[in-house]
Amino acid sequence: MAAALGKWLAHPDAHFDPSARARDLLPGLYPAAAPAPLWVDAALHPTSTAREALAILTDAAAEGLDPADYRAAELSALGARLAQGAPPAVSEAAAFDASMSLSMLRYLRQFHRGRVDPREIGFLISLPPDEHDYAALLGEAARTGRLKEAIESITPPLVQYRALRSMLPRYRALALIEGTAFPRLGDPPRKSIRPGDGTEALHIVRTRLMALGDLPPEAPPLADPPVYEGALVEGVKRFQARHGYESDGVLGRATWTALNTPLRWRVRQIELAMERMRWLPHLGERAFVAVNVPMFRLFGWDKVPETGAPDFDMGVIVGKALNTRTPVFMSEMKYLTFRPYWNVPRSILQKEILPILRREPGYLERQEMEIVDGQGDDARVVDPGPANVELLAKGRLRLRQRPGPRNSLGQVMFMFPNDDNVYLHSTPAPELFGRARRDFSHGCIRVEDPVGLAAWALKDQPDWTRGKIIAAMQGKPSRRVTLTRPIRVVIYYVTAAVIPAENAVHFADDIYGHDILLDKALRARKKAS
Repeated sequence: MAAALGKWLAHPDAHFDPSARARDLLPGLYPAAAPAPLWVDAALHPTSTAREALAILTDAAAEGLDPADYRAAELSALGARLAQGAPPAVSEAAAFDASMSLSMLRYLRQFHRGRVDPREIGFLISLPPDEHDYAALLGEAARTGRLKEAIESITPPLVQYRALRSMLPRYRALALIEGTAFPRLGDPPRKSIRPGDGTEALHIVRTRLMALGDLPPEAPPLADPPVYEGALVEGVKRFQARHGYESDGVLGRATWTALNTPLRWRVRQIELAMERMRWLPHLGERAFVAVNVPMFRLFGWDKVPETGAPDFDMGVIVGKALNTRTPVFMSEMKYLTFRPYWNVPRSILQKEILPILRREPGYLERQEMEIVDGQGDDARVVDPGPANVELLAKGRLRLRQRPGPRNSLGQVMFMFPNDDNVYLHSTPAPELFGRARRDFSHGCIRVEDPVGLAAWALKDQPDWTRGKIIAAMQGKPSRRVTLTRPIRVVIYYVTAAVIPAENAVHFADDIYGHDILLDKALRARKKAS
């Protein structure tokens, strides 16, 4: 067996060779001098651990992965032949053993880190190095029969991943019966359907809402002829809330389109969200905040939660969907600045402010802005005359907005180093949080409850009471406060998430088109494999 296995390892069968990267790890599994099998016993039959591994590969879809990527069907068929009574051929057993190792290595790596490098599809994310020795992990698990424990050790860390995984079977089942058990709607109505209106399409709306769980099974039947009222209106409101729309009960074009979205795409949104969860690092016991960009929500935890429920959450405003998009990355919040200056980025200066400033010399004073020479808050203020405006345009001077009620950063800024100069801050326009869709900013993230976030960030510094925080936000001088407890910041992008308090999936519009890009990348790699 050792000779046959060594021969196969030197010249692998391409049919059972999923990836060159996995192949590079094989020497860590098999001793070069006398390769010992991992997945067959002395009689060359598959071991119980091999059968367990085949079940894991076959059930890869439960993790949002594709069993075909790991040759699950072919390996299962080969394993079944080896398990038959007749003595199997040594060469076939060697092919099975090494192919099992290749597929399991690929599975472990992709289960933990994902199938696509996010940086290759435009995600501005800095991934920490992958320090897992997959060959050592797999070898130990195969020899000791502890495969499930090994996989559990590299499961994506956030409880949200497990919550999405638990919802995947239900949405797959619904997608299978869509069109038969409950039909899809037709084209959106020309005029929005409001409470009190009547239309035959309400029968389909009712059936879909009941299938999706937004309308309880005991809801009363519709009148004859159907009228949009009562429980059906409340069901639409619940649906709207789950999909990021105004919960007004009006069946307009956006709500109608969301209600009519094929459920196979909802399944795909869950799979894509799970894929992105694999990109996140293990966060340990540290405090962290996570901002889900397309759902316009910020969540905070004192440590990685057992249940998934955050210690607090609030709304956020993110970058505009068509430009100045909020990037996706991980960093560390190190300090807060009360009553900050806003140093205007050059892109905003060039595209938005300079054209106005050249037409309206009084613009700077109205906006409480000033031209300064030098870096830092103590930079020298210069005259805003035409000569200095031109120096500003050339980058030899810079523009900032003074602290105050009109300041674009509001009264407190939460700082974490990043290449995109993106940070969390309060806003002088809190009324915008009343809207369901909130992609209005130039890329930074405005928070709904800046006092609450500051109090949480400073909770290990007891002299910073809520009253002192409010006083600092309303005081005169700018003030920087270093955190004694640095906080991990995760800005991520998923359009499907389970809300723990509701045990229901919420979906969001793909405001930046990232779902489309990731779906395309996954399909392209599948065609290439």
